[in-house]
Amino acid sequence: MRVIDAAVPLERDDFMRRLLTELAAALEAVVGLEEASGYIALAGQRMGDTLGDLYTRELELENLDRHQIAEVLVDLYRRIQGDFSIVSVDEDRIVLANRACPFGSPVEGNEALCTMTSSVFGNLTARYLGYAKVDLAETIARRHPRCMVVIHLRPGPGADQASGNEYYGESAEFPHVLPPCIGGGTEDDRERG
Repeated sequence: MRVIDAAVPLERDDFMRRLLTELAAALEAVVGLEEASGYIALAGQRMGDTLGDLYTRELELENLDRHQIAEVLVDLYRRIQGDFSIVSVDEDRIVLANRACPFGSPVEGNEALCTMTSSVFGNLTARYLGYAKVDLAETIARRHPRCMVVIHLRPGPGADQASGNEYYGESAEFPHVLPPCIGGGTEDDRERG
């Protein structure tokens, strides 16, 4: 049999997903979950900015409201083979559910990749609404049957009680928070540093 005739189940999208998954796993193994998540969050921030520009340009809008943001997040992951749906949208939060991770089954046990979702969702939301706190309440990576993502749209008691990362838009009156691996953390942490 010639090599070209071999039925090797490999295509570009699968290869790229596997490469990203393996890269995240290797990074997590070398520097730990927190540090790996910080690096992946930076990539997610850039992706969120780029995707925000793409959607607003194609929709011929300058800004997105919370309902449009929820629709954009669902559409964005649909295009990369995720299966998000809108559970609810109100003035305080957007709740999304997902039945299929775009990274496929290798994501199980690889929580650092969830940082990409958190960062893209958080940065895109904060860019248009000024603030977002993304709580990954359930994730396929943590071996739940689905992902449940709660995006808090304003700081306050609801967001304070949730776990997750906070994101701030340029118009927000809040300071930008960096991951601990790149100088973030609380002011007390930096003073002790």
